[in-house]
Amino acid sequence: MRHQGVARLDKRTKDLVKRLDPDDIAIIDHIDMDRVSAESLVATGVEVVVNASPSISGVYPNLGPLVLARGGVTVLDDVGGAIFDLVREGDRIEVVGDDVIRQGEIVATGTRLSVQAIEAAMEAAKTGLSTQLDKFARNTIEHLERERPLLTDPVWIPETWVQMSGRHVLVVVRGYDYKEDLGALRPYIREMRPVLVGVDGGADAIMEAGFSPNVIVGDMDSVSDEVLRSGAELIVHAYPDGRCPGMDRLEKLGLRGTPWPLSATSEDLALLLAYESGADLIVAVGTHANLMEYLDKGRRGMSSSFLVRLKVGPKLVDAKGVNKLYRTSVGPKDLVLLVGAGLVAITAVVFVSPIARSMMELILLRMRTWFGV
Repeated sequence: MRHQGVARLDKRTKDLVKRLDPDDIAIIDHIDMDRVSAESLVATGVEVVVNASPSISGVYPNLGPLVLARGGVTVLDDVGGAIFDLVREGDRIEVVGDDVIRQGEIVATGTRLSVQAIEAAMEAAKTGLSTQLDKFARNTIEHLERERPLLTDPVWIPETWVQMSGRHVLVVVRGYDYKEDLGALRPYIREMRPVLVGVDGGADAIMEAGFSPNVIVGDMDSVSDEVLRSGAELIVHAYPDGRCPGMDRLEKLGLRGTPWPLSATSEDLALLLAYESGADLIVAVGTHANLMEYLDKGRRGMSSSFLVRLKVGPKLVDAKGVNKLYRTSVGPKDLVLLVGAGLVAITAVVFVSPIARSMMELILLRMRTWFGV
């Protein structure tokens, strides 16, 4: 098979999807492609993805490659990192069979993935889950020893002008099914008016759902400029040593943010902010809640999320999968009852109101005249 298109390259998949068009060829460097990244690639309409790294290395049965293949995307896998030196952004390239061709010259060769090959690799990778669970457990214990106060003591939080005490707080992360779950929560948001906290790109998700974030927490690397300028309070995740790369971007945009140095993930910061601010209830959308999702996140630090969940658990409601829990539908019986109730109401009005009764008699008289009765 032969595919032609414009090369778009980025080692960060979440950054690349922002500038992909359906006719482009995406070149990434993403070992163990996670499901969320794969879904974002499929959503762009791109037909070919060239990965410099193995899309499934065998460490665990990640779902990303299968999402791409079943979404109709051709995946040329493990072509090697040299492609980032041999192909430039905007180059016209071809993918023919297992080769990437630029100006008639083969610049990289990989393996074209099929659904069957991916499923076989996922099955083989399942044997490694016990090893990954052991590593995760050890990492969690090590993190607990270093960060015990995170679980047992009050945590310092930056002062915010957004009032969270005694209110519901909705924390949105761009994780599994976040769009569907956020859509299902629209009636809840309109009725309860919770404080809306977006974790990095989760703030864009809030805007896309028709709302405005009150607070944005994170590295500020995957939030659009428009959302950053929306007026939300900005809390920038900093390293424990004080480094805060996200502040550089805000300064370039002429915005102010509050740095928060903590050895945890950005979603942990959002949950802790709500909890320590006295939120009455914390509703989480798209957050990571199980081993597979932690492995998909690809960070040793995800053990902090496990500890944070232990701490905020009494106030935490995970909305993951809420869109599948209940779907409203109107059946034939409901329609009959609705029409019947309307007819009863109209009849009652006619008999009670002299004006309405006179109008009805006039209509009946006109009908008799038309039909000659």
